[in-house]
Amino acid sequence: MKIIILGAGQVGSSLAENLMTEANDITLVDKDPELLRVMQDHLDIRTIAGVASYPEVLHRAGADDADMLIAVTDSDETNMIACQVAYTIFHTPTKIARVRAHEYLSHPELFAQEALPIDVLISPEQLITESIQRLIEYPGALQVLDFADGQVQLVGVRAYYGGPLVGNELRRIRDHMPNVDTRVAAIYRRNRAIIPEGHTVIEADDEVFFIAAKKDIRAVMGELRRLDKPYKRIIVAGGGNIGRRVAKALENKYQVKLIDHNLARTHDLSSELEKTIVLRGDVADQDLLLDENIENTDVYCALTNDDEANILSSMLAKRLGAKKVMTLINRAAYVDLVQSGDIDIAISPQQVTIGSLLTHVRRGDVARVHSLRRGAAEAIEAIAHGDESSSKVVGRKIEDLKLPSGTTIGAIVRDNEVLIAHHDTVVESEDHVILFVVDKKYILEVEKLFQVGFTFI
Repeated sequence: MKIIILGAGQVGSSLAENLMTEANDITLVDKDPELLRVMQDHLDIRTIAGVASYPEVLHRAGADDADMLIAVTDSDETNMIACQVAYTIFHTPTKIARVRAHEYLSHPELFAQEALPIDVLISPEQLITESIQRLIEYPGALQVLDFADGQVQLVGVRAYYGGPLVGNELRRIRDHMPNVDTRVAAIYRRNRAIIPEGHTVIEADDEVFFIAAKKDIRAVMGELRRLDKPYKRIIVAGGGNIGRRVAKALENKYQVKLIDHNLARTHDLSSELEKTIVLRGDVADQDLLLDENIENTDVYCALTNDDEANILSSMLAKRLGAKKVMTLINRAAYVDLVQSGDIDIAISPQQVTIGSLLTHVRRGDVARVHSLRRGAAEAIEAIAHGDESSSKVVGRKIEDLKLPSGTTIGAIVRDNEVLIAHHDTVVESEDHVILFVVDKKYILEVEKLFQVGFTFI
């Protein structure tokens, strides 16, 4: 596939790195020649320097015969105009744009084909908000990923000493939970992937990814760790686009306080937010945090646009008694540094966004992609089509499928019914199949499994 990526920032460069290993022809466009030079030294891709929305720049980038344009520059306006130019002049089949401003997103009529012809709209702020909501809904979870419109969830937890399943083989799950069906999709032990089998023993501190129907998630979590009490008190640090969205999404179910240093912004937030207590101050002010009873706070969410401020304020909040801290971190290099220390969950905007973008890049009928483990692994919802003669999966038992190494099928959604995958489960046409791919170098093989036609026999 020939793909043009506009913007060589965190998301654009991470996306280029993800896609270049998958037999795609990638061209990266940015107005900063030095940044492009660094990218070209690092990745085997073509680069073009120039303003991403200019027709001449898009022509040099190969827009005449591009299959897809992904506009993820720092400017909403540039992204939107680039899609308009690609549609009007180059007739690019698929146009994806990142748009951040709530002022645009609150008017969906802007993005109709007869207005701004954007095929897929990506809002990182909304994706991050939804991710934080799911983590707060399931106390103790490291990641919570939705599939099949939320009917199935893939949850990552850290196994604790004393958990009923810790020290036991996976085959014992059914003994512990005779009325709950679940499947362990992957285990990470000391950052190394272990392919789960019946005789695999779960150890304390393992990072365990399991898949189950949404209604069964808490029951399975209780087998792996002590269940945390439901969260009540939340402090949001930062009142920018993400902080405002998170506070608004949570304020009707939780006691929410929001801290921001900007006087004008706090006035605006006080007017917009109905139940959230808005405070003006420094998010790393120890006296302010103590005054606001940080020691009784269930979750501290550091969501400013400054990585260092987020990390330092999170560490302070944790040491002052906050039960959980979630920290927004843009720089990928920081994520591994902090997550094993005082910070419980590091949230990477580009990782959340890339999963959403990959959904539209994958070959075959892919409904959802989540990027995991800093892009090393993926969870995919693929839809099976065809019949036994035209498909490599339809009409076959899971044990007979030629799955790539490290790939597991966790669940199937069929006519709104959740079926946890077992070795003798037969895949039917139109099934939504949830897969966990430990090593993304096998993504092409997974895609081919779910493509229909004589060219793949």
